[in-house]
Amino acid sequence: MKAIFTALIFLCGMGLWAQNKPYSVQMAESLMHTHADSIQVKLGKPAGWDYEQGLFLKALEMVYQRTGDATYFNYIQKDINRFVNPNGDIRTYKPAEFNSDNITTGRLLLYLYQELSEEKYKKATDLLAKQIATQPRTKQGGFWHKDRYPDQMWLDGLYMLEPFYAEYSNIVGEDHWDDIFKQFELMEKGALDPKTGLLYHAYDHERKQPWANKSTGQSPNFWGRAMGWYVMALVDVLDYVPQNHPKRTQLIGQLNRLTASLLKYQDAKTGLWYQVTNFPGREGNYFEASCNNMYVYALAKGVRKGYLATHYRIAAQKAYQGILSQFIKKDAQGYIHLEKTVSVGGLGGTPYRDGSYGYYLSEPLKTDDLKGAAPFIMASLEMEIAPELALGNGKKVVLDYYFNHEYRKTKSSKMERFHYTWDDRKDSGFHQLGIQFEQLGASLDTLGSAPTLANLKGASVYIIVDPDSPKETAKPNYVAINDIDEIEKWVKAGGNLVLLANDTTNCEIPKFNELAKRFGIEFVAPNLNFVQGKNWEQGAVYIPEGTPIFSPLKKIYIKEITQLKLSKTAKSILKLQGADVMAVALVGKGKVYALGDPWLYNEYVNNRRTPLEFENFQAGKKLIEFLLK
Repeated sequence: MKAIFTALIFLCGMGLWAQNKPYSVQMAESLMHTHADSIQVKLGKPAGWDYEQGLFLKALEMVYQRTGDATYFNYIQKDINRFVNPNGDIRTYKPAEFNSDNITTGRLLLYLYQELSEEKYKKATDLLAKQIATQPRTKQGGFWHKDRYPDQMWLDGLYMLEPFYAEYSNIVGEDHWDDIFKQFELMEKGALDPKTGLLYHAYDHERKQPWANKSTGQSPNFWGRAMGWYVMALVDVLDYVPQNHPKRTQLIGQLNRLTASLLKYQDAKTGLWYQVTNFPGREGNYFEASCNNMYVYALAKGVRKGYLATHYRIAAQKAYQGILSQFIKKDAQGYIHLEKTVSVGGLGGTPYRDGSYGYYLSEPLKTDDLKGAAPFIMASLEMEIAPELALGNGKKVVLDYYFNHEYRKTKSSKMERFHYTWDDRKDSGFHQLGIQFEQLGASLDTLGSAPTLANLKGASVYIIVDPDSPKETAKPNYVAINDIDEIEKWVKAGGNLVLLANDTTNCEIPKFNELAKRFGIEFVAPNLNFVQGKNWEQGAVYIPEGTPIFSPLKKIYIKEITQLKLSKTAKSILKLQGADVMAVALVGKGKVYALGDPWLYNEYVNNRRTPLEFENFQAGKKLIEFLLK
C-alpha cells in the first residue's frame, strides 16, 4: 500500500505530511467519529431522511468496496435501519413534498437489498419509485425539482433522482431509459449557455420566477456545486446504462461537452475552480471545496471508465493537489477535516434567493459539510485507484458461464443466473472480486459457450469455477477433450487460467480433472478444513513468510478444500496439513493457478461474517496482481 500512495503523491506533486492511511479512509473515519450515533445534517434538528446522509453513506459504500473492511457496511446498515421499519416505511420521509432530494438515499436501500435480500429495503425503494412515477413535470416532461418549485429543473435534481431511477429500473426489470435520457437532454438544453459551454444552476420553464431570464428562463449565474452534481450524475448513471443502448453516447457526449468547458475555468496556479465559476479572481469570489471534489471525482472516474480522454486525469490530479493544500486540515487528535464548503445554494424560497453573484457569495462556509466531505472521499478513492490502473489496462478477465450455469427461480417466478457470477451481489457471487479486477484496470466479460481459441481471443485471464454436476444443473456442460485442447493452446499462447474446484461432493471433479491434469494438476480427496458453525479457526490457512503471490499476508480462510496432486511443471505454493492445496503451473507463455475451492466469492471476501484477521480480501488483490502481470 505504501508504494501505491508514494506513486500517488509523486503523480500529484504533493509536498504534504506523510500518511499511513489513504485520505479516503482518513476522511471516512473522521466523519464516522463526528457522526458516531446518527448523521445529523441540520444543526439543532434531529437526524432525518436526507440527501446529505445518502451522499455520505454512498461514499462509505465505496470505501468498503475498496478496503473490504465491514466496519463501513455495518455503519451503513445501522444508519439505514434507523429509518426503515419491517414494512418498508421510511421514518421522516414525506412523499407529498415531491422533493427530488429525498430520492438520493434510496441508493443505499438498493445496495442493502441486493446484498442482503431483505424485503423491507425493496419495499422502501418501491415507495421512492412511486414518488418518481407521480413527480410533477414540466410541459416538456422534465421533473420539477420540488413541489414548491413548480416548473423548475435544477442541475442538483439530476444527481438526486436519476442514479436511483436508473439502478432501480435495472433491478426490477423496467425500461425507463427514454425518460432518464430525456431528463438530461432537457436539463442541458434548458440550462446551457452557448457562449461559455457552462450550465446555469436552473431554469424556469414558464419564466415566472423573478430570478428567471424572461427569454430563456435561465437563472443568472453558474454555480460550481450545481455543475458538480450534474457531472457526478452523468458518471454514476452511466454505471447502469446497457452498453449497447443507442443513447448511451448521448450521456457521454454531455459529460465531454461540460467538462471541456469547465477546464477553461480551472485556475492555472492552484488547479481549483471558483464558487461562481465564470468569474475567476473577481472580488469576493473564492475557491469552494465541494465543487472541486465533485469535479475531481467525475473527471477521474470518467477517464477510468473510458468516457473521457486521458488528459482529464492530469486536470483531476492538479485539482486534487489543490484540494489537499487549500482545504484539508488535521486536528490535534489526528483527524482530518475539509474546510470551505458553502452550506447551501438555491433559488427562490423565503427569504428569496435571487441567484445573483452577491447571493452565491453570501451563503456561509462550513467545515466537514457532507456535501463537500463525502465527494472528497469519492474523489480520493479515484485518485488512489488511478496509479494502479496501468496493471490491467487493456486486459480482459473472462468468467466461465458455460461449465457453471446454475439458475434459480426468483420470488416473481423469473429464472435468474446465480452462483459464482460477476453480477451476483449475494454471498455466492464474485461481484466484489470483479470490483477488485476493475480497480486494477482490467475489464470484465463472461463466456457462455464452450471455450475456443476464437472466443478466448483478447482474454488475459479465464476463470473456471465449480463445474456443474447433475445435482446442480439438469443438463451440465461437461469439460470435453476439444475444450481441453483449445484451452491448452490459449494458455501456451500467453493466457492465464484459473481453476477453482469445490469440495468433492459439490463439484463435477472427474471431467474437470482431465483439464487440470493437462497442466500437471489433479484435484483429489480427502477434503481438508471442515468448519463447524462459526469456529472460524477451523478454516484458517496460515501463509508462511516469503510465500509466492501472497507475501507478506499471514492468514486466510478457506474451508473444505480439495487437495492437489501435482506433476509436470506444477509447483505447490501453499500446503495445509502437509498436503498441497494451491499450485501454479507455468505452461508456454502462460500460467495456470489452481485451488480446490471457489474461495474468493463474496461471502469470504466481504468480511461481514469472518473476522478481519482473515486476509481474504487482500489475498484476492494479490492474486489478481499475479494474474495480470
